[in-house]
Amino acid sequence: MTAAPTNPCYIVTGGAGFVGSNLVAELLRLDPAARVVVVDPCTSGSFANVIEACERRGVPPFRGEWIAQAAGEIDWRTLLGHHRPAAIFHVGAITDTTVLDERHMLATNLGGFSAEKPGSLLLESALLGTRLVYASSAATYGSPPEMATRTPFPVSAAGKPNNIYGFSKWLMECEHARLAAAHPAAHVVGLRYFNVFGPGEARKGKMASMAFQLVQQLLAGKYPRLFADGSQARDQVHVEDVVDCTIHAAGLRKPVKPGVYNLGSGKATSFREIVAAVRTGLGLDETTLPTDYFEMPASIRAFYQDWTCADMSLTQSGLGWSPRVDPADGIVTYARHLRSRHARLVTTT
Repeated sequence: MTAAPTNPCYIVTGGAGFVGSNLVAELLRLDPAARVVVVDPCTSGSFANVIEACERRGVPPFRGEWIAQAAGEIDWRTLLGHHRPAAIFHVGAITDTTVLDERHMLATNLGGFSAEKPGSLLLESALLGTRLVYASSAATYGSPPEMATRTPFPVSAAGKPNNIYGFSKWLMECEHARLAAAHPAAHVVGLRYFNVFGPGEARKGKMASMAFQLVQQLLAGKYPRLFADGSQARDQVHVEDVVDCTIHAAGLRKPVKPGVYNLGSGKATSFREIVAAVRTGLGLDETTLPTDYFEMPASIRAFYQDWTCADMSLTQSGLGWSPRVDPADGIVTYARHLRSRHARLVTTT
């Protein structure tokens, strides 16, 4: 963080969530003197995520400021003028892709993210010259032609999402494009997160990663369940890589090119491979609680992304960043972590 000022301030929206809490803890690890401001009403996240993330990284307890509001409820002109942050990391959003209330999804995820509205996060960060990194999503791709040919998704292939969540993220990118046209000097980077997994997602419930869900099934003595025939594949990216790239995109380490980029592993890991990695991490062979394959319901199949993979070439050239965690290796290590955590919980109860 060499370019950051003395005792720099960082603002993290959604800091009580999965990625956000890991991000908060990593910022404190990189610079213990930093002032970190969390913006999160805790409608889906929890303070406990921040406590646990700081513990995992071996940093002191969180002592920053906490603003219990959603991004769209804040007068960002006043907040940014007061704190003068070195960077803002906007990862707060409704991430539950099963939410069907379109008005609620759009109001929440687009709240405070306008290229023209005074007081909005996007506009005010540009006017103040504050670096802004925000979370977009692989859901912006929907089912592009590359899915059928099983070739990595280039950034240019997005724009036809399958659900309102993906559409809300696409509209954020549209606002970003308008902002960039009006304020070409603004440092704004959007990152399309693919399927993130890793420590800190236990409170995500049904939206937790497949690796997490499968570990929980096996630890409970249940058969792991997959859609037949398990050849479906997703780009699984470890939260450590997501956090590292998100911080890197602020350009505090070295100059980067503003824009929209993919953030994945660059590999498609099949569901069968995920189960195999989970079994390795838990020390279980294939004959122990064998996988239960079942047919995908027609209502799901119509809009299902059965293959995703990030084309990371633009990320490498524009941000100078590449993932470091191999998905299969990361899942093995993660399964061991969850097994150890489960054993401690069982012992204490």
